[in-house]
Amino acid sequence: MRLPLTLSLYICRQFLSAVLYSVLALTLVAMLIDTVELIRRASGKEGVPLSAILHMALLKSPGMAERLLPFAVLVGSLLALSRMTRTQELVVARAAGVSVWKFLLPAVVSVMLLGVVNAMVFNPMASLMLLRFEKIEGRYLMGKPSLLAVSPSGLWLRQMEPEGHKSAEHIIHAVRMSQGDMSFSGLVVFSFDRQGHFLERLDAETAALLPGRLEMTRVIRSVPGQPPQPLPRYVLPTTLKLEHIQDSFASPETISFWKLPSFIEVLENAGFSALRHRIYWQSMLSSPFVYAGMVLIAAVFALRLPRLGKVGMFLVAGMAAGFLLYFFTDIVHALGMAGTLPVFLAAWTPAAIVLMLGGGTLLHLEDG
Repeated sequence: MRLPLTLSLYICRQFLSAVLYSVLALTLVAMLIDTVELIRRASGKEGVPLSAILHMALLKSPGMAERLLPFAVLVGSLLALSRMTRTQELVVARAAGVSVWKFLLPAVVSVMLLGVVNAMVFNPMASLMLLRFEKIEGRYLMGKPSLLAVSPSGLWLRQMEPEGHKSAEHIIHAVRMSQGDMSFSGLVVFSFDRQGHFLERLDAETAALLPGRLEMTRVIRSVPGQPPQPLPRYVLPTTLKLEHIQDSFASPETISFWKLPSFIEVLENAGFSALRHRIYWQSMLSSPFVYAGMVLIAAVFALRLPRLGKVGMFLVAGMAAGFLLYFFTDIVHALGMAGTLPVFLAAWTPAAIVLMLGGGTLLHLEDG
């Protein structure tokens, strides 16, 4: 029997409303916890207004909603299916000859479309707000601005000097950096004093980042009012380390779904690993299938007739299964970032496991 369009739209509406209510409730709880954590972190800092803390919590909330969406799909599906079972709506549909696969199809399609909308529409907005959050966090809570920017022209770094130095800051540009031997190629250094006046420019063919210094070779030193001076070697004291540079890269969550592929290309052209960003982008592509699997997992626990009892226990078990799958996803992603698993497997394994686990269990329970 073909599922009527009216019934299909009704099931879609029930599922989407339950999922949206779930993600809203979960985000509000997470936002409250995060606000308390931000207040705790700001308690030891001076000059952090409460308005800035609330602003940071609001900016971070879309990113938290995105992270909570898989679990919200599971919770919303459990609520929608249990309500429709309790009101005998699904019993009537089954009596009319509609199989469990047919009345789950609209729900699966609706949550997959929700995943597509999340990746293509909601994610760019959430990433922009999260980037703004990280900038405010660096200003008020971490006490340091971003050190690094990556562009198609190469790598840009800023080194701030403490009081007492002639130079206040150095702007460093390199065409490429090799993480293996900590070397730069095509290096240019611009030095400025504390009033922002230009002091000198250093052009080096190659440079090596060593503990406490940046050693440059085949250097041309340019000072205002003087002819360029070629030098075989020049040493610039620095506190920069590879860890500082890597930590300054924009996290994948702060980059729009549409801009991630180009950012990955730029990052790899600069000589850095984009493994974390590749896994995140592939995970965004696989997210609609994860949501579809969550609906199947929810159906395993929620399609139990109320007269058989222990419905609440089954719903709790469904939520526990969601938590386990969530932690399993984090473990697989960690293995991928460590290089143990290929990027494709690290990103798509959770979706495949959820779909096979939910579909196989439901097939066994419904069709024997």
